[in-house]
Amino acid sequence: MSDLSGIIKAYDVRGTVPDQFDERTARAIGTAFVEMLRESGDDADQIVVAHDMRESGPGLVAAFARGANASGTAVVNIGLASTDELYYASGSLGLPGAMFTASHNPAKYNGIKMCRAGAKPVGQDSGLAVVRRRAEQLLDDLNAEADGPSRVESRDLLADYAAHLRSLVDLSGIRPLKVIVDAGNGMGGHTVPAVLGDQVLPALPLQIVPLYFELDGSFPNHEANPLDPANLVDLQRAIREQGADIGVAFDGDADRCFIIDEKGDPVSPSAITALVAKRELAKFPGSTVIYNLITSAAVPEIITENGGKPVRSRVGHSFIKAEMARTNAIFGGEHSAHYYFRDFWFADTGMLAAMHVLAALGGQSSPLSEFAAEFERYSASGEINSTVDDAKARIAAVRKVFAGAEFDELDGLTVALPDGAWFNLRASNTEPLLRLNVEATKPDRMASLRDEVLAIVRG
Repeated sequence: MSDLSGIIKAYDVRGTVPDQFDERTARAIGTAFVEMLRESGDDADQIVVAHDMRESGPGLVAAFARGANASGTAVVNIGLASTDELYYASGSLGLPGAMFTASHNPAKYNGIKMCRAGAKPVGQDSGLAVVRRRAEQLLDDLNAEADGPSRVESRDLLADYAAHLRSLVDLSGIRPLKVIVDAGNGMGGHTVPAVLGDQVLPALPLQIVPLYFELDGSFPNHEANPLDPANLVDLQRAIREQGADIGVAFDGDADRCFIIDEKGDPVSPSAITALVAKRELAKFPGSTVIYNLITSAAVPEIITENGGKPVRSRVGHSFIKAEMARTNAIFGGEHSAHYYFRDFWFADTGMLAAMHVLAALGGQSSPLSEFAAEFERYSASGEINSTVDDAKARIAAVRKVFAGAEFDELDGLTVALPDGAWFNLRASNTEPLLRLNVEATKPDRMASLRDEVLAIVRG
């Protein structure tokens, strides 16, 4: 019996090619995706697909399209794209979509992020479990692989995607900025010239200095994972050496962006969340903004100070998007550098977040390090992973030590202490890990609390 539980996870499909994820599997998932959509009452006469720069992408997309065609569904293939460009296609065309990417994973991986029309996410509880079960049945049925008539249309939406983003953030009147962009050989090298450069639209007051814009799914320079500080070193060095105003790093599928100031220091994603929230609330006063529970305490403070309604969410895009839809939130941010916009079908787009930062920086004279300080109020540990044998037992041990503190179990265990310090301890869904985030008003207090919790977790 086929078992796809190893590659179909909570939010997407992801595995090594071809041993875990091959074209036959992609074909079965294509059929299963269409059948799931129809069973849930969605229009599935046509779907849109795209792929990132990984070598295995085109073949997997073609196989997925054959599976969709076999169920009588036509396919619009927009070819090379970032994940947020696929979301743009799904939203603007009103079609379900499938993006072939493994995001920041190493070269041997590939995967699929699926959505319903309007870029609505498909996760374990919203159709992905059904896709998995049906795909497993198809793989076990040797008679299920007959191809139907090929109905695949190729379209290029890059210019339309760029124009849409430009319509949401006006950069034409900002002061000139020197911007170094590290695409990590990922899809930022495809989208940045179109959106921020003059490849398809009039030039902006931006001098874009490219780092690793060549599309190469083998990632010859460094992993396309800016969450790892080792992958920011080249960008930080270039900023300091070239006197740039700002640096931007994208992950492999360019749905996340990381911001580096003119000194070469990272600006925390929590600060970016607060900065963008302030800008969006200026346009839409009184709106709701979603933040996940491991972002800085400064985020809800700044949302409230700017007249917004902060709503706290569990970690993960499915929870953020669900809360945004429920509350009609204008914006949502995560500490992992995913940023979600109501004007972008509630979907995440690193490019739009970067444009907001460029507009804010270019609209005033201070350097980014000074400007961002307004949003960096506390000292944070960042996420620290610990390998454990029994996550529940370790969390129980932490709870016992901190008995008397304020507990919250929205997502893992959040402990709030009387002096304003807090920490969150969450178990990974896929690995034997506990993830710790700590924040306090002062660096020494943060460090002592971090070390105290880690001693219990690892003890």
